[in-house]
Amino acid sequence: MSRIGKKPIDIPKGVDIKIGDKSVVVKGPKGELSASCPTGINVVVDEGKILVGRTGDEKNVRALHGLTRSILANMVSGVSTGYQRVLEITGTGYRAQVQGDKLLLALGYSHPVEIELPAGIKAAVDQKQVQITLTGIDKQQIGQVAANIRAIRPPDAYKGKGVRYAGERLKLKVGKAGKK
Repeated sequence: MSRIGKKPIDIPKGVDIKIGDKSVVVKGPKGELSASCPTGINVVVDEGKILVGRTGDEKNVRALHGLTRSILANMVSGVSTGYQRVLEITGTGYRAQVQGDKLLLALGYSHPVEIELPAGIKAAVDQKQVQITLTGIDKQQIGQVAANIRAIRPPDAYKGKGVRYAGERLKLKVGKAGKK
């Protein structure tokens, strides 16, 4: 039995769960998310808790047991409290701006990089324009948007310039050895 899969998920106040044939819809104060349940996995709501079980013991069903439970737990947490991801920009002249649902990045290229933010994701930039805060209810979507932004200019191995996650530690390489 999956250790993670058999843990019950507590349902906070204000969160409503509807279970269909192959889908689960979670509605809360921040929004609504839905996910489909794979074949062989059953989801039950019992006494304010979500229980995820499996019908068989095949390898692919066992693999999806804990995954399904984690996805449902992330959905419940997302619609009740939401998720946040912070990116930091390091480098002279590197900055970010938010214009509506677009993020404009000046990252040392000859042109500003414009990123269209998907629905449900909000971006905020601090006063110095070097810290981007992404917020939303879908954990997977926020992580993917943050990874796409970081991929535009990942941190340089020698100077550390670029876009990095907040708290990300870099091991900088030593430059060329000088002549004696």
